[in-house]
Formats: sequence, C-alpha cells, structure tokens
Amino acid sequence: MALVQLTKKDNAFVCPECGGSLKYEESGPITIVNGKADMDAALPKYICEKCQVFYRELLNSGYYDSFPLPKPKKKLLRTGDIPPMELKREADGKATCPRCGERMNFVEGQPVRIVDGKPDMDNVMDHFECNECNSVFRRIASTNYFQWSEK
Repeated sequence: MALVQLTKKDNAFVCPECGGSLKYEESGPITIVNGKADMDAALPKYICEKCQVFYRELLNSGYYDSFPLPKPKKKLLRTGDIPPMELKREADGKATCPRCGERMNFVEGQPVRIVDGKPDMDNVMDHFECNECNSVFRRIASTNYFQWSEK
C-alpha cells in the first residue's frame, strides 16, 4: 500500500501519475453488496480518468491510497429479446455470445453422469456456455440453431 499526498493546482487536486486534474466524487449512501454493507461507497474519492485510478483519503490523514477504477459492466440483452440464431465454432473453438458479446466456450455432449445419486443431464447435448454472463445456449433439434436456455 503506497500512500501519496495529493497536491493542489488551481484549486483542484492533481494526479501524481499524469499531472492531470482529478475529478471529485462525493460520498454516496451505504449499499448492501453480497449481503454485506459496502462502506467504500460512503467515502468521497478523487478520480483520474486518464490513469483509470481513484484516490481515497486514509483516516483523514491527508494521505491518499490509489485504487483501480472498476470496469463498467456491459449491458446485457434481456433473454426474451434473443431470438434463436445460428452459432458456429470459430478456429479457437469458441463463439461470440449474443447476450453480452464476450467469447463463449463450446461444450461437447457427454454421457449421462450420476451426481449426488441423480442423473446429470446438463452436458448430454452440445451447447455453448458464456462465463461472463452465465448464459447457456442449447442446440435446437439437430440444427445449427441455438436458443438461450436456463441452466
């Protein structure tokens, strides 16, 4: 943890990395994330868009710690808006996810397996799985068309 002391220039704090002015963002309300209180959102921060970092003061000491800016989440299509479509594996064995645009893995059909004393039918037929948006696209009746499916 490398703490820095921010300097002011023309009534605004300056980024210690690039020298650009920092944008001030006021503190927000305390939010619940994964069942726990997220206190980080309740603290003000200084943001440098160029360096993709933000600075947060440590215990009103005048010293600031830097953190990487979170990547903005891509907008997902609603599952009802995704029509059946033809999906093909490319040279790397993957395809582009119609829901989020990331790369999906192709899962070849496997024999039925017993999991916890019950047959696991999830991987019996060929399908695509997207690790980014947790979508599954299953083949439609021996065609090259795939439809979004619940896991």
